[in-house]
Amino acid sequence: MRAWQVGELGEPLGVMKLVEDVPRPVAGPGQLLVRVRAAAVNFPDALMVRGQYQVRPPLPFTPGVELCGEVVAGARRGERLIGNPVLPHGAFAEYALLDAAAAFPAPEALDDAEASALHIGYQTAWFALHRRARLRAGETLLVHAAAGGVGSAAVQLGRAAGARVIAVVGGPAKAEAARALGADVVVDRTAEDFVAVVKQATDGRGADVVFDPVGGDAFTGSTKCIAFEGRIVVVGFAAGQIPAPALNHALVKNYAILGLHWGLYNTRAPQTVQAAHEELTKLSETGVVRPLVSARLPLASAAEAVQRVADGLSVGRLVVLGD
Repeated sequence: MRAWQVGELGEPLGVMKLVEDVPRPVAGPGQLLVRVRAAAVNFPDALMVRGQYQVRPPLPFTPGVELCGEVVAGARRGERLIGNPVLPHGAFAEYALLDAAAAFPAPEALDDAEASALHIGYQTAWFALHRRARLRAGETLLVHAAAGGVGSAAVQLGRAAGARVIAVVGGPAKAEAARALGADVVVDRTAEDFVAVVKQATDGRGADVVFDPVGGDAFTGSTKCIAFEGRIVVVGFAAGQIPAPALNHALVKNYAILGLHWGLYNTRAPQTVQAAHEELTKLSETGVVRPLVSARLPLASAAEAVQRVADGLSVGRLVVLGD
C-alpha cells in the first residue's frame, strides 16, 4: 500500500516521505483493518513528527492520529467507523488498524471528511467544557485559537450548551471563520487586546470558563480576565510555551486551573468516551455540530497539510482523503 513514513524526526515537509510499497498492516486480536476514507490533520501529528509529543512511536512510523475508515474484513466488514489508528500504522496511508473497542460508528449526518474530524477535537472540547469546567447555560466562555481544530469544536459546543462565546483568533480570515461558527464576540489578537475586550463584553466580570489550547501569553492574559469562581481549562501549548502560573494569583482571585488529558479517558474511563460520542452524534444529526473542514486534500498532500497545521496557517480542519 501507499503510506507516508517518518524515518527521522524533524519538520513534516522535510521528514515525511510517501512510500509506494509499505506492507499492509495485519489486524491482531481485538483490532480491525480499515481502508482509510479520510484522515483529519491534528496538531499532535506535527508534534509527533518532530518528536515532541508524549507518544513516540518507533521509527519508521506512519503519522496520522484520527480517521474515518471502512472495515475491510471480518464480521464488521463494510462498517464506516471513526477513531484513533493503532500506531505505528497511522492514518496517512491507504489502510490502517483500529482498536475495535475504541472505534465508533461514523455519524450518518457527516460525510467522510467531516466524520474524520469529529473524534479528537470534539471529544477534547466536550470533556473540557462539560466534565472538567462544568460549563452552564448563561455563562461566558472564552475560547483561544477559536478557528483551529479543537478551538472551533469548543465554539460550537459552547453555543450548544447555551454559553456566550468570545472567540480569540489570529487574523481576519480566522475571525470570519469564528463568526461563521457562531461566536458571539470575535477578537483578532493581532489587532486587539483580548483581555480588554473580555472585560468590556462582560461589564468587568470576566469569563466564567476559558478553553486554552495555546498556553504562553494566552494563558497569562486569561488570568487577567477570569471571573470570580472562573475555570481555566489547560488543553495544550500550541504557542510552544508552558506557563508557570502564580498560584497565589489563583488563590487571591479565586479561580481554578484545570488540566485535561483526553487520552487518559480512553484507558481510565472508556465508557465516558462512548457516552460523549453518542451526544456528539445527536448534535451532528440536528446540525448543531458540523466540523469546519476548510480543505480536502489528496494523500499526496499530507506532508504539506501537516506542515500548514504546524505553522498555524490552517483554518478549521484540513482533511486528507483516501484514494
